[in-house]
Amino acid sequence: MAFWPKKSTTSNPTASRTQEFGDSTDVLRKGTKPISDSKQIYKEKKFTGSGLSTINLSDTAKNNENSVTKSVKVSIITEFFPPDYAATGQLIEELVKQLEQQGVNIEVFTGQPGYAFSTANAPSVEEEGAIRIRRSRSTQVWSGRIRGKAVNGVLFTLRAFLHIIRNFRRHNVFLVTSAPPFLPIAGYLAHLCLKISYVCLIYDLYPDIAIALQVIKRNHWLAGFWRQLNRMMWRKSKGIVVLSPDMKKRVIAICPEVADKVSVIHSWGDPDLIVPIAKEINWFAEEHNLVNKFTVLYSGNMGRCHDMDTILETAKQLRNEPIQFVCIGSGAKRKSFIEAVNKSGVTNFLFLPYQDKQVLPYSLTACDLSLVSVEAGMESLVAPSKLYPALAAGRPIAAICSKYSYLRQLIAEGNCGVCVENGDSLALAEFIRLLNSDRQLAELMGKASRQYLQSNFTPQIIAKEYFQVLQKSHL
Repeated sequence: MAFWPKKSTTSNPTASRTQEFGDSTDVLRKGTKPISDSKQIYKEKKFTGSGLSTINLSDTAKNNENSVTKSVKVSIITEFFPPDYAATGQLIEELVKQLEQQGVNIEVFTGQPGYAFSTANAPSVEEEGAIRIRRSRSTQVWSGRIRGKAVNGVLFTLRAFLHIIRNFRRHNVFLVTSAPPFLPIAGYLAHLCLKISYVCLIYDLYPDIAIALQVIKRNHWLAGFWRQLNRMMWRKSKGIVVLSPDMKKRVIAICPEVADKVSVIHSWGDPDLIVPIAKEINWFAEEHNLVNKFTVLYSGNMGRCHDMDTILETAKQLRNEPIQFVCIGSGAKRKSFIEAVNKSGVTNFLFLPYQDKQVLPYSLTACDLSLVSVEAGMESLVAPSKLYPALAAGRPIAAICSKYSYLRQLIAEGNCGVCVENGDSLALAEFIRLLNSDRQLAELMGKASRQYLQSNFTPQIIAKEYFQVLQKSHL
């Protein structure tokens, strides 16, 4: 089931100063407590405003839910899981912990680290409470290359199929992610053999992304074959989870008969882990000389679906102003983006690698503005998970996306920033100048970001939505 926030009805006292940016400045004033007090402030503060009400149950219904929860035995299958830094893996880890707290018996089947990691090996079996983690023995082949990643994905999919066949009696539903993109085939084949129940979790929509990126042609036989496979996998699934309303529309357009199976469940950020920290007392900001500079942060994957060109063009316009751009992460575009920055002669960029999870509360708050970007035409194919921890950090958001993107509705409803169209570096530069000159406005937007996250996209809220899908799928 998809849930969507209600329209905000909060007044907008700063609209007159920022009329050119629409209603993005309807926000709350930010406090200036030190880090030791920040978490307590957010726990004690009683925010009002619209939010998601996922489940409202009477005492009797709650007792029934607890009974059903105990019978839900889930196996989650994903190639990426910590110690990988991949956002998909970290999100699954948080989801698993939340479901476990609800009493769901969970096993995770995953691979050895191979995407972005601090260690190349992890235990083949781990157990923590009701959570069991099994890691495939399949090796990583040329993990930094596209063909190598494809081979790794095929090997992992074969291992996943064997895992399902061997363990189908221990679980009553399998949650199969699209990491790698063709992993749901394992669930489909196991269903044909043993009638197992599976749910597809779609992060990115293939082959449509490959076509949009011109990796394969629209009329290529592989594209047609892949689309037909998708239809077969979706039809046999018990449920389909997508990350945005745009993705839901795309899936239904491809396969209309699965419309009643598709649920929109957003990604999330953890407001208990990511707590707003003033830059003046943030060791990460101090270590990288960001305390006294207006800092614009892009944190996460710099992949083929992300618009980095608009960011560079914006930086060029601000090269003679006290604005610092920081890019943290990796991805297919990182190397070429660094080369383009160096070639342009701009000196207001700092590039850093992926940060450990325990560093994120400091790296994500060592800025004054967070950037999210999606290439034009990709709005229904991908959903940037980096948005949600950025909201938790309590900083304004600037989203670079097409005018058709669902991100525009999110940012408008949260009143926490602006959206600019791909290529409109002038608008983005003007917004950065505005926040740099009006720090009070930046603080107001930052407080609104966190309020929006806490009301709509916490792990607890989102886990309940996943539970509903899993519960329905095994009945």
